[in-house]
Amino acid sequence: MIPNNADPETPKRPVRVLHLEDSPADQALVRMTLRRARVPHEIRQVDSLPALARCLDSETFDVIVADYRLTGFTAIDAWQLVSGRAGHPPFVLLSGAIGEAAAVDAMRLGFADYLLKDDMARLPHVIERALEVAEARRAREQAMADLAESEQRLADLAEHLQTSIEEERAAIAREIHDDIGGALTAARFDLAWIGRHAPQGPLGEHAGAASEMLEHAIDASQRIMMNLRPPVLDQGLVAAVQWLAETFERRTRLPVRVSCDCKAIDSAPPALQLVAYRTAQEALTNIHKHAGATQVRIDLSDHEGVLTVEVCDDGRGIAPEMLKKPRSFGLKGLAERARRAGGWMDVSSQPGRGTAIVLSLPLVGLPSAGSPLTDSAAPTQLNEGGAEP
Repeated sequence: MIPNNADPETPKRPVRVLHLEDSPADQALVRMTLRRARVPHEIRQVDSLPALARCLDSETFDVIVADYRLTGFTAIDAWQLVSGRAGHPPFVLLSGAIGEAAAVDAMRLGFADYLLKDDMARLPHVIERALEVAEARRAREQAMADLAESEQRLADLAEHLQTSIEEERAAIAREIHDDIGGALTAARFDLAWIGRHAPQGPLGEHAGAASEMLEHAIDASQRIMMNLRPPVLDQGLVAAVQWLAETFERRTRLPVRVSCDCKAIDSAPPALQLVAYRTAQEALTNIHKHAGATQVRIDLSDHEGVLTVEVCDDGRGIAPEMLKKPRSFGLKGLAERARRAGGWMDVSSQPGRGTAIVLSLPLVGLPSAGSPLTDSAAPTQLNEGGAEP
């Protein structure tokens, strides 16, 4: 913005003007116009493209004012030289009559404004408006850059947090398997020995009751361990989803049909397989908690280089306003997990007509069709619970 000397709070930094003009008379007219308008300014006047380039290389300017037709070139040539520079100043066209078409073309190219020399008195106002627009554009670009940086930091933090959670889950699962599981198994053997050798009476009965409690504890530890990170995930995504469906069926009595139309889904990067598995796991949890469904279907595919997991149910569906609730962290978490993996997640639902959650993850670096990992190209239909027919 042009400094206003009447405002004591406004800095009195002069406006730095680069004036491209080969007419000495017009150069003088511009200087006089700015001086009469009492615009604090510093003006550098040049009449050739090389001189324009040297000025831009060595100095900074707030605005460029240029005639349209100069000796051997036009303002369009000057604009091409200027527009390729990052953060270039606004470019105002100050010329005689050039025709409406040329003026429109100039504005389409990105010129800040166009002013006829016959209307020279408006030049200070045109410069001020160009500076305001340029400042607003820079502020918007800076805000967008700050927002993008903030989003990237948030995404990095979320990814680190998710990675830490998965690592911690795996570590806890190993501890349960190696330490607690081993100790419980040893105790079960000892109780079994006591039960076999104890005389008939209270000691044998207590040993039997303790064995039953121990079996419950072993089952619970194995269930916790599997929920933390099932070892079957190491056998591939298809096997893990089949196991997930089977355990879901046993736990909820809801039938789950799993189908796989895959060529190389199990050779997808482990990180993507884990995202797909966690999505299916969370979707089944939501179905059990909220859907009131009578049947569930899980479809896996890897068509056209995209790993797709679709979990559908015939439950009560999700009302649109529920999807917009700020505390719907489950679905938002799945969407964020998909986004961090370079994919996306869609939710399709109608009240009373069930819900479909579709995760799509672009695959990279997979073996080509025909490799040992892709010999199961034909679609595989699996029985309810995941067992192959």
